[in-house]
Amino acid sequence: MNRRSFLVGSVLFAGGAALAGCTSDPLNKNASASGAKVTLQQWYHAYGESGTQQAVQRYAQEFTKANPDIAINVSWIAGDYETKLNSAMLTAQAPDLFELGDFRYQNVKNGLLAPLDDVVGPVKGDFSPAALDTVTVDGKVYGVKMIDDVMMLYYRKSALQAAGVQPPRTFADLLEATRRLTSGKQKGLYVGTDGVGEAATLLLWSSGGDFFDASGRKVAFASPEAIAAIGGLKQLHDTGGLLQGYPTDWSDPGAIANGATAMQWGGLWSLPDVKKALGDDFGVVAWPKFGDGGKQVARVGGWYQLANAKSRNLDAVKKFIDWLWIKNAGLQKDWCVKYGFHIPARKEVAAQTTEFASGPAKDAVTISQQFGKSYSGLWNKASATLFLQAATKIANGQADPAAELADAAKKAQAEVDKQLA
Repeated sequence: MNRRSFLVGSVLFAGGAALAGCTSDPLNKNASASGAKVTLQQWYHAYGESGTQQAVQRYAQEFTKANPDIAINVSWIAGDYETKLNSAMLTAQAPDLFELGDFRYQNVKNGLLAPLDDVVGPVKGDFSPAALDTVTVDGKVYGVKMIDDVMMLYYRKSALQAAGVQPPRTFADLLEATRRLTSGKQKGLYVGTDGVGEAATLLLWSSGGDFFDASGRKVAFASPEAIAAIGGLKQLHDTGGLLQGYPTDWSDPGAIANGATAMQWGGLWSLPDVKKALGDDFGVVAWPKFGDGGKQVARVGGWYQLANAKSRNLDAVKKFIDWLWIKNAGLQKDWCVKYGFHIPARKEVAAQTTEFASGPAKDAVTISQQFGKSYSGLWNKASATLFLQAATKIANGQADPAAELADAAKKAQAEVDKQLA
């Protein structure tokens, strides 16, 4: 597993397999630090990037050096992190603090997470709305964003120039570009091997719509505006320029790097590989706006630091989270760019990170902070599956958009009601 695993939705703390393979790293000597009165248990999933494990151990040791009364025991969890965390949270061996990519409302409802407003509050304005919305429940913030992974539209400059088109800013532009960029073995646009990917979500958001209404509890993706926007999937397919069936999905940059497409929806994590393949012959933009009332959008994922509400050392937990993810800009930059490529969640820290000072990387930060949007904590895997199934039928011309989305919305509302009950 690596940082990209946040792309896979999951519902945590709803039951799980027996805890197995959960051990502290034998090299972590911080927990036995001399004089420590409190030892906190901190969990990370086993990142794939080289150096990450040593980095989190170093952070823990530096914290204890500055705060001798508090030691940190880092557990590096290999395998199915979510299942093991799920199981552990129901036992006396639950970690005091842990990271999470898929935040869920039900975790708060079940009393498993501690609010972190006192930690985030002093710098709340330094986080983008996308970094806070997902972890905000009833006005309280339950997580501190560690990294921002923005998803955006990559385009090959030379291909657009040869076709005489500009990077698309509206959905009409996108349709026209997809047609005109299709030539020979090159298709105009790649959104995923199934021809849908995240495009249905992006069309909904770019029309000004959302999965829920203003109350945050009522499913709203079957409104007239949403139906029109998601119907745009069929229009994309009808251009004949949508790449489908490529061996790697949209999260891998292979399609644009190898010339199979001129435009590809992808993640920030792919930027170093795209640059290696294409040099300066690429740029990035947000997903184009749909309709006159729409707006450009980009999905922002990433990982959060959360606190166990039942920890007996909650004050110490908050002190460590504040030290690491609020006050220590140097370590935040180290975590984001030395072992992968991710935007520091705090705007002030991102502005200090030289790797994002120019070119498409700088544009990615702007896209993330100005156009970023994230899923609601109530939007779980069951609802997402219903939505995707409906969108796929619409894209392939197998269903009437209004009827299909109305049925999916009704079923999704039932899933939401289960969480709220």
